[in-house]
Amino acid sequence: MANHTSSSQASGPNGAPAAAFPASYSAQLATEVTDPGGRAHVVERFRTQGIRLPTFAELADPTLIDPDVDTALADVDHDFADPLNLFRVHWYNDGVGGRTDVPEHVVLPSELTGTPAKVVVLFGNRFPMIGAHKVLAAYSCLAPRVVSGQFDPTRHRAVWPSTGNYARGGVAISRIMACRGVAVLPENMSRERFEWLERWIADPADVIRTPGSESNVKEIYDACAELEQDPGNFILNQFSEFSNHIGHYEVTGAALLAVFEHLQQGAPAGSELNLAAFVAASGSAGTLGAGDRLKDAHGAQIVAVEALECPTMLYNGYGEHNIQGIGDKHIPLIHNVMNTDVIVGVSDHATDGLGLVFNTEAGRDALREHLGAASWVLDDLGHFGYSSICNSLAAARAANELGLGPDDVVMTVATDGFEMYFSERERHLAERHGDSFDAGTARSIIDRHLAPDARSDDAPHIEVLSDRGRDRIFNLGYYTWVEQQGIPLDDFEARRDQAFWDSLRGLPQLWDDMINDLNDEVAATFV
Repeated sequence: MANHTSSSQASGPNGAPAAAFPASYSAQLATEVTDPGGRAHVVERFRTQGIRLPTFAELADPTLIDPDVDTALADVDHDFADPLNLFRVHWYNDGVGGRTDVPEHVVLPSELTGTPAKVVVLFGNRFPMIGAHKVLAAYSCLAPRVVSGQFDPTRHRAVWPSTGNYARGGVAISRIMACRGVAVLPENMSRERFEWLERWIADPADVIRTPGSESNVKEIYDACAELEQDPGNFILNQFSEFSNHIGHYEVTGAALLAVFEHLQQGAPAGSELNLAAFVAASGSAGTLGAGDRLKDAHGAQIVAVEALECPTMLYNGYGEHNIQGIGDKHIPLIHNVMNTDVIVGVSDHATDGLGLVFNTEAGRDALREHLGAASWVLDDLGHFGYSSICNSLAAARAANELGLGPDDVVMTVATDGFEMYFSERERHLAERHGDSFDAGTARSIIDRHLAPDARSDDAPHIEVLSDRGRDRIFNLGYYTWVEQQGIPLDDFEARRDQAFWDSLRGLPQLWDDMINDLNDEVAATFV
């Protein structure tokens, strides 16, 4: 991972000057054009391709999007590599090309969650092109590099290290910008991810399969270190790009707040809801940035989740698991650990089993008959991929651990839907159930993972963090980022202070100014 010697300054959350960013982070947090030649190439490329970039403000509130863009979008397929689909990289899609007034979501009933608290899940499979919210992370990471001129689409390959969805999102964004995108992901990820990549990438060499599965993130870093030897490769590491955190703080955080306000407006007279917690699997830790926004706005607690088979945060542990989308065995650089309140462990036996229950006729019948689940919620369960099931289970368990009641709201996201995992379903059916899955088998999985008396088995795998617990988890990051990746110790330590994270809050507005300047210059070339 390259280090940089320049520094950058941004406005704080109230417009006040913020301290200069640590040197090793300054390039990715640039607030001015740092490579005029690269930016000139961006302007020319965008002119020839008809590309206009959305601002972070427009993605956070799509009503701000130019009506002419909205009109043009009506003729653009939601899943095509069309530049206008950049204006669909937000939470307000209906999944077929339209836009909703409120992000689509479900409030899971207590029959499924076992908690009186309201567990609210936003649907990530409404995002364009990849059917997952990681396309937002990819755009958030690339846009600041483009407008500063650092990323030159005429000479750089965009390299997207990932355990699946982020790489797909990056490839989609790269193709829209008419540059090469390189997907780096473990070889054992779901077949659907690789089939999607085969459709979107012209050169098979641009899909790099690293050893292992979900838990083998270091192998991804090692591959990127080798690729970085070629100056034509531009590594956009979601685990260390702070714009991933910033994009979710700004865009996903705003979407969650809009849903909470919608729920509050629909609450019975005299009832006031409390936004008690935000829950997300760690993964790159980008989505957890939305929790920082909810804590700033409502004091919500932030709950980070990991697989019990690889309990890095809970037990300094290791292992391998199949909750695809939450790579681990390290602490991401962009995880604001010192602002995290609770850690929850969820077993991949639960997510694998419930994936079968939620996506088979026998399983849904068992949910209806055994738990009394209503048809309307059963119809929504197909929108939950493995990490989405993980997030929802963790939300319910955290709500019980925290003693939350019916006026408390716990929010989370369904990163993707089950469309990416049908091959995994068939594999699990064959390996664990002999290709036979009946109501009795479904009921046993429900009893083990959803029934209230089963949930108590997971209580030992929840930790409400003290300052000592936060320090312990923060310190684990040293081994990845200082010893392996070469981040200076002082820069690593800067993240322990919330003032560092507060200094990031003014960046979206500054980047939006740069995006508008670029769009104006691109448009001017048509004259």
